[in-house]
Amino acid sequence: MKNSVLFIFEKYASHLLRSLAICLFLAAIPGFSQSIPTIKSVVDTTAIKIGEQIKFKVIVETDTLSHVVFPDGQTFSPLETVEALKTDSVKKNDRLTLQKTYALTQFDSGTYTLPSQMIEINGKHFFTDSLIIKVADVAVDTTAQKMYDIKPIITIEKSRSIPWILILWILGILLVVGALLYWFVFRKKPLSEEEKVALLPPFDRAILGLKQLENSKYLIEDDYKSYYSELTDIVRSYLEEDAHVSALESTTDQLIDKLEMMKDAGKLKLEHETIQQFKKVLQTSDLVKFAKSKPETSVAVADRKSVEQIVIKTKEAIPEPTEEELMLQEEYQEELQKKNYRKRILLTSLAAVLLLLFTGVAAVGYYGFDYVKDTVMGHPTKKLLEGNWVQSDYGFPPVSVQTPEVLLRQAIKLPPESQAAIKEMQAFAYRSNKGLFTIATTSILLSQPEEPDYVKSSEQILQNFEAQGAKNITTKQEEFTTLTGVKGVKLYGSGKFAVPESEELVTGNYVVLFFGGKGFQQNLILSWLADDPYADKIVDRILNSVEVKTTL
Repeated sequence: MKNSVLFIFEKYASHLLRSLAICLFLAAIPGFSQSIPTIKSVVDTTAIKIGEQIKFKVIVETDTLSHVVFPDGQTFSPLETVEALKTDSVKKNDRLTLQKTYALTQFDSGTYTLPSQMIEINGKHFFTDSLIIKVADVAVDTTAQKMYDIKPIITIEKSRSIPWILILWILGILLVVGALLYWFVFRKKPLSEEEKVALLPPFDRAILGLKQLENSKYLIEDDYKSYYSELTDIVRSYLEEDAHVSALESTTDQLIDKLEMMKDAGKLKLEHETIQQFKKVLQTSDLVKFAKSKPETSVAVADRKSVEQIVIKTKEAIPEPTEEELMLQEEYQEELQKKNYRKRILLTSLAAVLLLLFTGVAAVGYYGFDYVKDTVMGHPTKKLLEGNWVQSDYGFPPVSVQTPEVLLRQAIKLPPESQAAIKEMQAFAYRSNKGLFTIATTSILLSQPEEPDYVKSSEQILQNFEAQGAKNITTKQEEFTTLTGVKGVKLYGSGKFAVPESEELVTGNYVVLFFGGKGFQQNLILSWLADDPYADKIVDRILNSVEVKTTL
């Protein structure tokens, strides 16, 4: 950039000498001076306090048929335009005097240069003189108000947005899985009649079964086999559950022997007559089931009543459980509760794993594996692409561009040999070391109103790449046009670029846009890793948002 500016300056010097010679020649022609416009600029003061305003007047005298265009917008940087008043005009004979007044200010103390302003008359450009403006501090009474240090910059964490379609999918899946877990695991299901009976204590269940048998139609239908089978099953099940006798698989004699042994051991306080009565009922049942015997109906009814009495007397004969037995029962219940709790946890964990698996498969199917992986692992340029973008103007002449992060002002120190050719240079940049993504803008005001040389600028940028360790740089150049029709030059290509604080070289791409006009140049520089789809989308979005001014 330095060499290009010097080249422009040298080129401009030769043009300047020729222009001066032409002007001297024209001035010698009688009457010619009457058609040359005259431009004068004045300020009401060259010294103000912070926030005060100065009145900058531009007076143009030309013929009445001339078309005059005054500066518009923020063209007085580093001073700020507060207001541009209406143009006053005075006509005298064939001459027209136009006066344009601008209210300018500055909110930082120091000495500033009010830059030359370009006046366009009939398509030709004329420039006012530059002026020095001094801005003084406003005295502050520190005894009346305390002074505080400037607070440090606070980093604000950006919100990470998730596509709303993915959110809806996840919410829908969570609702379905939650409903299934509630319905099959956590919901208290209504019990059927069989389940309600099964939850009754053994004694209550046996008495209920005998009452239902009494109301059955077995005896009316002469189905004595079913009647006695159900009768003995009821009493045998009760003895096995409440008296802890293995009764269901025992024959009649075996079961009676077990009851006698428990009676003798003191574990079951049954009378001998009760046991014998129970033996008689069992023998009758065996005859009905195996010998097809058919007792009288009254005998069958009496046997049911006898079994009911046997169940009641057995209940009364069972000793009260000891404290150790009660403890064992409590431990059993606690263990059963723990088992049920572990079962629920296992089912919930399994459902969560299935949910994650299903969500992952659905996301991969919809977005692709790389996108899901980058979302979970946190790809640096993906975060930039999906973050909150900023539209801002940088430097003067301004470069308006939309970026994923705010560009920060860079300190630029011009070498002594360039200070004469460059009036002012402003640079702004953002660098991401993780993604090796760079955005930078530069705005350069030249000391002379000469067109910039983009060829020299391109060579200087490529030399800077090589000086920073880049190799195998490919270069292409084409015309670039913004959305509003401003034309510039696009320099782009690829190469091997150095990684900060490392000797490693990585393959990357770059784009440099050049814009400018007489006395100024604007650049936009982008560099990023190759084969990074998110960076490619960022670059496309930035390039589609670039806007510049082609005049000061």
